[in-house]
Amino acid sequence: MKYLVSFFLLLVQFGFAQSTVDSRQQAIVFKSVNVVPMDSERILENQDVVVKEGKIIAMGASGKVKLDKSSFVVQAKGKYLMPGLAEMHAHIPPNDNVESQKEVLKLFVVNGVTTIRGMLGHPSHLDLREKVRRGEVLGPHIYTSGPSFNGLSVKTPEAGDKMVRDQKTMGYDFLKLHPGLTLANFNAIIKAANEVGITYGGHVSSAVGVWRAIEANYSTIDHLDGFIEGMVPGIEAMTDQEIGFFGLFVAKRADLSQLPRLIEGLREHRVWVVPTQALAERWIAADKTPEQLRSAAEMKYMDSKTLDSWTENKKRQMAVPGYQPDEVAAYIALRRKLIKACKEGGVGLLLGSDAPQVFNVPGFSIHHELRYLVDCGLTPFEALKTGTVNVAAFYGQSGTSGTISSGKVSDLVLINANPLKDITATTTIQGVMVGDQWLAKEYLDAQLKSLEKK
Repeated sequence: MKYLVSFFLLLVQFGFAQSTVDSRQQAIVFKSVNVVPMDSERILENQDVVVKEGKIIAMGASGKVKLDKSSFVVQAKGKYLMPGLAEMHAHIPPNDNVESQKEVLKLFVVNGVTTIRGMLGHPSHLDLREKVRRGEVLGPHIYTSGPSFNGLSVKTPEAGDKMVRDQKTMGYDFLKLHPGLTLANFNAIIKAANEVGITYGGHVSSAVGVWRAIEANYSTIDHLDGFIEGMVPGIEAMTDQEIGFFGLFVAKRADLSQLPRLIEGLREHRVWVVPTQALAERWIAADKTPEQLRSAAEMKYMDSKTLDSWTENKKRQMAVPGYQPDEVAAYIALRRKLIKACKEGGVGLLLGSDAPQVFNVPGFSIHHELRYLVDCGLTPFEALKTGTVNVAAFYGQSGTSGTISSGKVSDLVLINANPLKDITATTTIQGVMVGDQWLAKEYLDAQLKSLEKK
């Protein structure tokens, strides 16, 4: 019996038996791991990384770092340790159904997403945010907007002013702007937001336009909303139906001589861009049918009602008069060109996929988005920056997060292969460190199994 006990203790010491570990209780050591520090395009080979109480407290060549004998050791030779990813256009169910909210948060975490920005807020999200901070609910760090500002929720400038001040008082992190705002109502919202000191971002209403949005110093413009429309002569005389989803039907009319002006405006006004290219590639593009997308393995984590809705939404989009596969392909190519132009022009890009949304399953879709960014012409390193380094810069936290070094927060993902060579390596997850907690692959697999829909 004593040999069995000794063997069990040995398994625990070397990270095979425990599936979760709290770094507040004992230090965690990633032994002999290859580090993707993200401070430059390099790999630090064969490192020991020590985590305690949610921070990296030591890091160096394996065998050279002093280790406490009581530390929990994760044998990581041949594996790669990278910073946790952010989903900067996420959706938490905007209701009081806590269980459904927890499911979405788990899907993010098991896929290596350690920070999310909730883009359609609800009062329950404020409590959820605090429960995650206290460790009462497993989830990524949450930044949340309040309920959206749109043509239905804001009927007058006075209503917009009041809504801004109410959301600031309630403690939301930022304001989410949606379509349908008149210019007068928009201006009232921006004036009030600047007065009380709360940021805003999201969609660009047709009556506002991208040029006014840039001038108003949006924190982020998401989906490339208004970019194509802003380069189309005579757009003011067109209806939303004529323009199409994010400029789909007017893309061929875009005057690309306006692109340098657009990029300069975004850069000069420090407007960050969350492209959500996955939304276009999976909802709008014609290269895959709804049935093909629905058959993907990750769809088993969505219920049949949701999948039915997503299927119908894509079918409806493809049946809209004027939807032509060749023109849609040109539209997708133009979006890719815009994303690459932002990167080359010094505009900050942030990783986001609009999940859950049409065939974008929370967590899984962020890895699709990384691949789409590479398809746009970014290197794997540049794509990874949008979900790590850039997010830290956006939140003014470059000194504490976004890269791997001593003193940084321990939001980490352990993977099987080098993501700087192949961006799809980010899907080979062997464990996730979110805040204080180490979640081994056995735990992640068990969580995924529990989330499967019958």
